[in-house]
Parts: sequence; structure tokens; C-alpha cells
Amino acid sequence: MSRKPACWMCSLDERILEHLSEDSWSTPRHMSQAVKLTASRGRVEERCQLLSQVGLVAPIFEDSNMYEITWEGQEYLDGELDVENRPKPSAQTLHS
Repeated sequence: MSRKPACWMCSLDERILEHLSEDSWSTPRHMSQAVKLTASRGRVEERCQLLSQVGLVAPIFEDSNMYEITWEGQEYLDGELDVENRPKPSAQTLHS
């Protein structure tokens, strides 16, 4: 099945989800350096926070910068979840 991204998503979001699907958890710093996402640590962290708002990833601990993929995030990767039908992240997060 093909993935159904939301209009606010970018290719970096998919790379983050794919990485977290392969590893049990990761940090934005690790993803930006070791995984070669061609994005800064800050940019990866922003996208992780956004993905967390819509339930595709979650911090391992409250207020942590260590993230893991959620069941919904895995469903999206498997083409079983249309993210456009999920609640949108806050406008402030989208414009940051």
C-alpha cells in the first residue's frame, strides 16, 4: 500500500519515521548525524515535536528528546493510516 501523508508533512518526516521503525528509539542529534538526514539537529527536533503532536512518534520519557515510533506511526509507514485525517499540529509548530 502507498503512504498517505498530510499536506503539512515533508520528506524528512518520512525519514524520521523510517529510522525510528528500524531502531527502537533515537535522538534528533543522532538522527541528524549518524543517519545522514541532511537536516540540522534543530530541524530534526522540530519535526519530531510536530510528529509527536499528531501521535506518530512519542518521547520515551516526558519532556525527553528521545523519541520512539508509535503504533499509528507504524501504521502510516505500512500505508494503513491516512495522516490527512488526523488532527493537524498547531499552527505555531507548523510555522516554526
